Amino acid sequence: MTRLPQTLLINPTITSRSSARFPLSLLHLAAALDQSGNSTIIDGNVDRDVIGATMHAMEQNAFDAVGISVMGGPQIAPSIDVSKAIRERYPAIPIIWGGYFPTLYTDTALVAPYVDYAIRGQAEESLPELIAALTGPAVPDLAKIGSLSWKHDGVVMHNPNRRFTLGDSGLVLPYDKLGDPRRYLARTFLGRRTVAHQAAIGCRFRCTFCGVAAMFGGTTVLPAVARLERDLRYLKYELGADSVQFFDHNFFDREQDMIPLLEVMAKLEMPWWCYARSDALLGLSESTWKLVRKSRLRMAYIGAESPSGQMLKEIRKGTRPDQTLEVAELCRRNGVIPEMSFMVAPPENTEEETELTFEFIRDLKRINPESEIIVYIYTPLPESSKHEKDRNKRPGMALLDLNGEPVVFPKTPEEWMEPRWVDYACHADAPWLTDKLRRRILDFVTVLRCRFPTVQDLRSPPWTKRSLSAMASWRYRQRRYDRPWELNLANRLVRLRMPQVSGL
Repeated sequence: MTRLPQTLLINPTITSRSSARFPLSLLHLAAALDQSGNSTIIDGNVDRDVIGATMHAMEQNAFDAVGISVMGGPQIAPSIDVSKAIRERYPAIPIIWGGYFPTLYTDTALVAPYVDYAIRGQAEESLPELIAALTGPAVPDLAKIGSLSWKHDGVVMHNPNRRFTLGDSGLVLPYDKLGDPRRYLARTFLGRRTVAHQAAIGCRFRCTFCGVAAMFGGTTVLPAVARLERDLRYLKYELGADSVQFFDHNFFDREQDMIPLLEVMAKLEMPWWCYARSDALLGLSESTWKLVRKSRLRMAYIGAESPSGQMLKEIRKGTRPDQTLEVAELCRRNGVIPEMSFMVAPPENTEEETELTFEFIRDLKRINPESEIIVYIYTPLPESSKHEKDRNKRPGMALLDLNGEPVVFPKTPEEWMEPRWVDYACHADAPWLTDKLRRRILDFVTVLRCRFPTVQDLRSPPWTKRSLSAMASWRYRQRRYDRPWELNLANRLVRLRMPQVSGL
């Protein structure tokens, strides 16, 4: 009897156990792998000793390969640690990195002696093909596997990208591989048992700063109506979920394609959160907005990015500042909270653009006080990380640090572990920021989030949020953001939730 290939899939720790959500990428990979083999999942967000859990699993099973999903930022260090531990104990087992980091920084990932293969972008087809090649009787022909990068006689080889798909086996994802999947349901402002789900993948737009654009190259694939209904019914009626956080990269695509999906969601009436664009929401007809209201959309995360029309053109956002203001009012009328993200401190006109953004945020708050505001540092991708369709087409200005020297990005995974580069990957700092501007941004955000505490914060009692809002009101009203010592002190006691750090 032919032995089926065995693959271990690992999601290294990136968040707290209470913030753990379904490792959706690994669930999709497991569903694909199990069509011709078997897979096991270790989720480091739940199994906190991810190395211990990995070693235990490998002692119990004869795995043919290990696949590790790697984001940038804080997930780099645990990804390196578990990879090194596997290489030391089981040196012959192939280690495959996938996800955003090896997609954006493929050569950097493959520099590491503990990474044998990297899969760029979607892996539901590439990973099973690679496992089949590695475990088959013949010498593997790796050059035929789309989106695979690999080492050949010390040289990194990059196979052509493959087309993105959204296959459907007719079954729900194998949530049972996670143990009790109900432990991933969380109490959020949406409901008592919020579940994470991804319906569509990719995004049609090509924003130059965005990892999604770099990964998917302007491709969007929406699910079949039957699939969405099957998945949501399982989550609601089998797992007991009462609300949904959609991890779709851009939920609202073309209106005619969205209507059938919204009709399914309107039947189930589970409050939901999603990513959206201002132009897409403004383009919806009143009948479609009726469906949106019936489906109970509570919050839409909208990348406003900048109040500068010129900057929005430079980053290929495709929206305008006036649309940001319009959609804030539109959301107010339809009972949807717009969660607006802004990128401050760009490399050029750094201070002026930052102050302009602060004033624009105040305008938004006047139009819709319930608008939630997320402030990030603008940290563009290096040219080499962009999708191959977009490289060198519209190269931006050279990135310079405070000394006027070119910014040199890390060349190894270990260098990406350095705090300054973790902050860069998390849009929390940049090499061109002065200490003065860094402090100014932090102070503004402190005053803003105290004056308008997020509705996503269920931990802090209402009276504490009202008290903080009152304390911050004079500073916000008079634009006295500098050194808000009393708010910083109060925050140590109250510890307001920060959505840009913890999400829902």
